[in-house]
Amino acid sequence: MIGILPGLLADHAARRPGDIALREKEFGIWQEITWADYLARVRRFSLGLTELGVEKGDRVAIIGDNRPEWVIAELASQTAGILPLGLYQDAIADELAGILKAAEARVIVAEDQEQVDKVLEVRDRLPGLEYIVYYDRRGMYGYEAPGLMSFEEVEALGDGLHARSPGEFDHRLAAVRPDDVALLCTTSGTTSVPKLAMLSHENLLTMASQLESVDAMHADDDFVSFLPLAWIGEQMVAVASGLLAGFTVNFPEETATARQDTREIGPAFLMSPPRIWENMVSDVQVMAEDTTPLKRWIYRWAMKQGAARAEARFRGQRVGFAGSVGHRFADWMVFGPVRDQLGLARVRRAYTGGAALGPDVFRFYHAIGVNLKQLYGQTEVSGISVVHRDDDIRFQTVGVPLPRTEIRISEEGEILCRSPAVFQGYFKNPAATAEALEDGWLHSGDAGYFDDHGHLVVIDRVADVMKLADGSSFSPQFVENKLKFSPYVGEAVVFGGSGAPFVTAMIAIDMENAGQWAERRRIPYTTFTDLARRTEVYDLLRQHVAEVNGDLPPAARIHRFLLLYKELHADDAELTRTRKVRRRHIAGRFREIIDALQGDHDSVAVASEITYQDGRTAAVEHELRIETMDGSGP
Repeated sequence: MIGILPGLLADHAARRPGDIALREKEFGIWQEITWADYLARVRRFSLGLTELGVEKGDRVAIIGDNRPEWVIAELASQTAGILPLGLYQDAIADELAGILKAAEARVIVAEDQEQVDKVLEVRDRLPGLEYIVYYDRRGMYGYEAPGLMSFEEVEALGDGLHARSPGEFDHRLAAVRPDDVALLCTTSGTTSVPKLAMLSHENLLTMASQLESVDAMHADDDFVSFLPLAWIGEQMVAVASGLLAGFTVNFPEETATARQDTREIGPAFLMSPPRIWENMVSDVQVMAEDTTPLKRWIYRWAMKQGAARAEARFRGQRVGFAGSVGHRFADWMVFGPVRDQLGLARVRRAYTGGAALGPDVFRFYHAIGVNLKQLYGQTEVSGISVVHRDDDIRFQTVGVPLPRTEIRISEEGEILCRSPAVFQGYFKNPAATAEALEDGWLHSGDAGYFDDHGHLVVIDRVADVMKLADGSSFSPQFVENKLKFSPYVGEAVVFGGSGAPFVTAMIAIDMENAGQWAERRRIPYTTFTDLARRTEVYDLLRQHVAEVNGDLPPAARIHRFLLLYKELHADDAELTRTRKVRRRHIAGRFREIIDALQGDHDSVAVASEITYQDGRTAAVEHELRIETMDGSGP
């Protein structure tokens, strides 16, 4: 029974019932749930689902912010043999309807009024959806709809069944097997509509045990769960690793307070996608620029000390006496306070995964004393297959395979993986399953190679790797990551190859940081579009593009770029919910811009449609300026 997720919960509840399993901040106070209480609530909700008539093999969807009720509903479903499916809380109604229909969900556990409204909006397209269960009562008092009920009502039903049949829950728990499907997890969907990967208890716990054998996790550790639980990265740490190691999982009060709440908890480790790490770097860079000249000089001096120490450590070299003294002073003056402000003061290990992280960002964190490591994997391999080791971190790689995981490179340069953590297939999609799995090997769709040290280097998606004018291979993602190291760049999409005469880039500014920069210089602006067209902002980004070009081979340098009139957004299908660029969609949607960039005009006119809150639409035309870089041509 310990080989299944709810079995581990039952084991912790039996051995250490009074220890803290979950902690949630509510009204500024941390509310604690013991292991015994955790199991009791899972039992109540699981039996409640049974009372509603939900049967083994049915699907229960869950949507909302990270809360105890999310993981309670997930483990309760697993105990009853029901398949839980996590949905991103920022999914729009149409997106929600598509996934619920594909999963044929009978129940959806929706956090609050906002999520319930989205479900009710599309319910007529979901004839199989019988129950909508909410767990935040605010704003729900006047709502009436068939099957609409509160989380507590379901738990009360479970109490009734438990009173009539005290052994029912234990009987159901004993019937769950390690190879049963524990989770339906949406794939990232960078190239198509997300698919539903079927992950078993064995898949998830194999992954967790492999990671734990590399990086020990302890029962007295704390972890802060603030990234969407629909993402496999959060599932593999907050749920699988959390239950295996038995550490405390903490939920922040709101998304906006996550950093402050993380600082209060002082977690032993963190897991975040690149966008989070990039945002924190941007915040520090902006704060350093927005201070006195003396403090700015001290910061830059300290960063040089930290970078020198980090580079020496990774090369196996010793830092001299003067360097050690300088680094200690830098740590006391700068790095310690920065780590504390970012909530990283007690972090033993920090992980990044879900997409590539630029080497410049890596260097920053190791310079300030944060043990940041790259994870590599896919949803289909339960999240992780490769990771950096503590004493063997190389900025350009993603590390070496986990124990019991095999990685090889196909003749076409594609990364293939074989592991007990590899998924069972896609839900009701045998064609896609057959395409992804061949003779037990998972086809990742990523291009890569092993370096001389046995580290895996991920180049880009196989479909995105391009040939430059000089015949060399080109990774748009690598250039994009270098562009995003600037605090003033929110997103970047690079194009080149495939017959294009040179490399070009579309850049979306970071509205907050670029806006602060403009305000400090008294540059007036009104909207995102207005700020992005300012000559001063173009000059600022032109300088950054020139710096990036200086680190690139001539054929890969950006020859022309423009600043977009809007942010790239997942709601417009330009990014996935984990903020990966959907390059094919963008290539189609912005085709006229891309064609203009690869031409010789100094501007391009584009039309867009905006929708007002009352539903009215209007067409707006934008004239976008195109910048040509000196000395960066083919």
